Amino acid sequence: MTTDINDKAALEKRLWDDLEKNRYGMLGAVGTLPVGHFAPMTAFTEPEAGKIWFYTNTHSGLAQAAQSGTKAMFIVQAKDQELQACIGGTLRARFDAMQRDKFWSPMVAAWFPKGKDDPDLTLLCLDCSDAEIWLSEQGPIKFGWEIAKANLTGSTPDIGAHAKVSLS
Repeated sequence: MTTDINDKAALEKRLWDDLEKNRYGMLGAVGTLPVGHFAPMTAFTEPEAGKIWFYTNTHSGLAQAAQSGTKAMFIVQAKDQELQACIGGTLRARFDAMQRDKFWSPMVAAWFPKGKDDPDLTLLCLDCSDAEIWLSEQGPIKFGWEIAKANLTGSTPDIGAHAKVSLS
């Protein structure tokens, strides 16, 4: 799928579509002390609202950091490796029964054996503000060619494009 890096609407749609398909990434609080490591999380998207929801344990470091809202980033890489992105925004702990029910699945239930009313269950909501997106849509043959050409000529490989997108 070729996406015009200069078409911000198409780029944003591609980001949300890839997030919906792939769901997984690394979430972390940034700029707050103590800064912990990023953690693997499953994303549940609401593109029309510019939000990404995550289920987590109330006692997790992310849930604690998000109690009063904190800057955070969610890093994703599409399975086909054609899209990589870093999404920034404000992370808040928000227990919202409607959102909990909307995204609940057997996969989520596996992490919360006491069910939807598990007292250790909370939701995190990333209110997305912006993203940096890298696209590399040439495929493995073009990628290999660009790497070989760069090594032979001392140039930099042309393997994709980079753009910033406002999501708010």
